[in-house]
Amino acid sequence: MSVRRALLAVALVCSLAAPAAAVEPTTLTVFAAASLTAAFEAEGAAFESAHPGTKVVFDFAGSPTLVQQIRDGAPADVFASADEANMKMLADAGAVTGTPAVFARNRLEIVVGKGNPKRIATLADLARPRLVVVLCGDTVPAGRYALEAFRKAGVTPPAGSRELDVKAVVSKVALGEADAGIVYVTDVRAARHSVEGIPVPESQNVVGRYPIAALGASPQPDVARSFVQFVLSAPGQAILGDYGFLTP
Repeated sequence: MSVRRALLAVALVCSLAAPAAAVEPTTLTVFAAASLTAAFEAEGAAFESAHPGTKVVFDFAGSPTLVQQIRDGAPADVFASADEANMKMLADAGAVTGTPAVFARNRLEIVVGKGNPKRIATLADLARPRLVVVLCGDTVPAGRYALEAFRKAGVTPPAGSRELDVKAVVSKVALGEADAGIVYVTDVRAARHSVEGIPVPESQNVVGRYPIAALGASPQPDVARSFVQFVLSAPGQAILGDYGFLTP
């Protein structure tokens, strides 16, 4: 056997014996409003099951914070906002592909500690002296909606800290650092082991609309669009319903 043929034979044997290289999973990065945390983690797990080889990672924060990060160049494939105003900022800047679609709605609820020690029953109660009330900041959808709810109720918004997202409000109430706050129904439900919710009457409530869109800077637009379509599909909508969201 010639040297050349021997080398070719050895190379063939080695190639047959060598294990196939592991295929790196496709990572999809989704920026989503903090109030979507539990529901979208479930959405991500379901999407991964339906799309083997895809790994979904999330960045949860207040919608305006996420918009700023995206505008600053943070790598993301999909954006899900808690309001249409923040999504419009990205759409107007040409940062999204296609038309953003509303995939869920959410109502406000007063959040209090377990057992409701301050006996809070209405929005008017939040204006009582010496009560510590926390809200989201005015630019955060839940904070803006809360101010609108107070206006509808004819109540002056109480002074207090203004947080970056709903998770921070829930955390302060759960830890006893605040007596009450205003978040979404779904936030209270997600933290039901440490807090309780007081319903806000429909006449005073504000319903938030959540839009989702694939981002133009995504290096994997097909996968990004697939995730958006999954959230809008019957299985995706069922997951949202399980977590207390109202579906369109």
